[in-house]
Amino acid sequence: MQQLAFTLLIVLLYLAAATGFSLQVLRAEMGARNLRPLVIGAGSLAILGHAFLLYSQTISGPGVNLSFFNAGSLMGWVMAAMVMLAAIRLPLNNLAVAILPIGALTLLLSMIMGPADTGPSTIPAGLEIHILSSVLAYSVLGIAVLQALVLAYQHNQLRNRRPTGVVRALPPLQTMEDLLFQMLWVGFALLTLSLLSGWIFLEDIFAQHLVHKTTLSVVAWIVFATLLGGRLRYGWRGRTAVRWTLGGYAALMLAYFGTKLVLELILQR
Repeated sequence: MQQLAFTLLIVLLYLAAATGFSLQVLRAEMGARNLRPLVIGAGSLAILGHAFLLYSQTISGPGVNLSFFNAGSLMGWVMAAMVMLAAIRLPLNNLAVAILPIGALTLLLSMIMGPADTGPSTIPAGLEIHILSSVLAYSVLGIAVLQALVLAYQHNQLRNRRPTGVVRALPPLQTMEDLLFQMLWVGFALLTLSLLSGWIFLEDIFAQHLVHKTTLSVVAWIVFATLLGGRLRYGWRGRTAVRWTLGGYAALMLAYFGTKLVLELILQR
C-alpha cells in the first residue's frame, strides 16, 4: 500500500511538471515564467522517485528483472531524465509536455502489472554495455520521434499559413530541425554501439530467440543511416526527415518490445 501511494505521488509530480511546462509553451498568464523553478523541482523529484522505484523493481530477487513493463518503465525514466536535463538550456518545453506523462504512464503500468521472472543474477560487463547502449538508443530516438511529430505539425501549420498559438510559441522551424538531427546523430551512435557490443559479447546474436530482434535492429540502423546520409548529401528535411524517423523507430520498437510482447505476454516464455 505504501509503495502504491508513493507511486501515485510520483505520477502526480510528473503530471504537475508537465502542466507547468505546458503553461510555459502557451505563455499563459498568471506568471508562468515564475513557475519555472517549481516546474523543474517537481520534475526532478519525479525522476528521483521513479529511479528509486525502478531500482527496487529491476534489482529484485536473485537477478536483474527487465521484463516487458519494467523495460518500458526504464525507457520512460531515461527519456524523462534526458528531456528534463536538456530543457534547462534548450527549447524543449514542448517535448517535456509529452514525455513526462509517458514517464508517469510507464511507471504506473510497471506497478500495476507486477514483475515477471527475473533474469540471470550476474551480467557480464560487455553485456551491460550492450543493454545500457540499447536503452539509451531507444530513449534518445524516442525523444527524436516526438520532436519529429511536433516538427511535422509545425511545418503543416506554417505551410497552410494558419499557425495556432501553440505553433507561434515554438522555436523557429530551423531550430526545431537542428534539434531533431542532433538527437538522431546521438541516437544513431548509441544504436551503432548497441549492435557492435551485441555482436561482440553475445554468444550468438542470430540465435532463434534473437534473430527477429537483431534483424529489425539492423533494418532500423540502415533506415537511420540512410536518413542521416541523405541529410548530409542532399539536405533532406521536413516531411522526408519525419517519415524516415518514424519508420526507423517503428522497426526499432518492433525489434525489442515486439519480441518481448510475444515471448512474455503471448507465449509466456
